[in-house]
Amino acid sequence: MGRWEPGARERLVVAAVDLFTEQGYDATTVAQIAERAGVTKSTFFRHFPDKRELLVAGQETLSRLLAEGIADAPAGASPLEAVAAGLERASSAMGPVSRELAPRLKAAVAASAELQERDALKSVSLAAAMTTALVARGIPDPTAALAGELGVLAFKRGYAQWSEGDRDGKDELAGYTLAALDELRAASTSLG
Repeated sequence: MGRWEPGARERLVVAAVDLFTEQGYDATTVAQIAERAGVTKSTFFRHFPDKRELLVAGQETLSRLLAEGIADAPAGASPLEAVAAGLERASSAMGPVSRELAPRLKAAVAASAELQERDALKSVSLAAAMTTALVARGIPDPTAALAGELGVLAFKRGYAQWSEGDRDGKDELAGYTLAALDELRAASTSLG
């Protein structure tokens, strides 16, 4: 088993998603994940505190990219325009591997209450990152919180549509998340 091979983190995520799909989350052990990924258990624990955290492997990066995109939006940008800049920045981090794993990851989460809970916490964390970035731009808290929640919903909707699309296609996630945000913006005007 390779101890210091590059790509260990990504291999661990792929191995975990495959095993969760094949035999279920509860039946999968850290040792099995490490073995499938071709690394040692200690390498697993260098990258993740437990198997549950594999499913939110890029959460910190995603939160950071969302916040950076919002911070870098033009000075006169509306809250949703700033969120769109954050979505565009964060979407750039999602590539073909993310797209390929998405359906299996969705199935694994749907089959485990523990993973559903972790997924919900991820959404809360992403919304908080966007809300904080918007408040730092001077957006009032209630408006920032609403825009952050819409941003998470747009990301999730766009990601689901993108991951269900043509796997060989060259279309990027940003187009899907921005379209989802536009749909939500239009839908919010009908709330009266």
